[in-house]
Amino acid sequence: MILREAMEIMINEILSILGDHNPSIYLYGSVATGDFKLGWSDIDILVLTDREITEQQAEGLVHLRQRLQERYPENPYFRLFEGGMLSLDAFLEKKKERTVYWGTRGQRIVDSYIFNSLSTADLLDYGVVLYGSDIRPKMTYPSYEQMREDIRLHVQAARKYGEEVGWLLDIARGIYTLRTGKIISKTKAGEWALEQSLCPDKDMLQKALQIRKKPFRYSKEDRSIDNRVIQRFADVLEGYF
Repeated sequence: MILREAMEIMINEILSILGDHNPSIYLYGSVATGDFKLGWSDIDILVLTDREITEQQAEGLVHLRQRLQERYPENPYFRLFEGGMLSLDAFLEKKKERTVYWGTRGQRIVDSYIFNSLSTADLLDYGVVLYGSDIRPKMTYPSYEQMREDIRLHVQAARKYGEEVGWLLDIARGIYTLRTGKIISKTKAGEWALEQSLCPDKDMLQKALQIRKKPFRYSKEDRSIDNRVIQRFADVLEGYF
């Protein structure tokens, strides 16, 4: 089953639960930018409704990924869907209400959804409306200061937790945004950083790009990286603050 078919099934399943709440479903991230790599990437979606999701609807949505994975065991895509489902009002006003969250490490029903400035810029620049009306004209493009602060927080996480080569691509994208005020895909950001000779450990950045482009050729151990490499590239990024 190809990705497009998996997305159509997912959309129909979401609509079967949220249809009377007039949902709008958006695709953003690596699939929207043409940078999706099976074995590395997630499928980022955002679902916005005309009113708060009911408790019954939330219960039906929270484990939808797993149910579809069981129904289509040969399909590699359903477990990769990530995102939030909440009302448009709560999303725009950042208000607390019943929200369904799908993430890399699990899913749950929460009372809010954090959608940072970088995701907002990604959605506005590259997002695709999969179903419903396009509410993006109601959104405001994040300021440079907002993106700068979210990049600062992300590089702190890289310093603390960075032990995989993928963090190098995150840092490269952060530098690109700090220098241009724009969002770019991780692959293009890594290639750009190589051309600009920005990474102190050029060979490790090249390795990160090789793994991202052909992830099934490499093991989990191949993705491991000395945190000191992350620290050195993070120092470069923080030079732009």
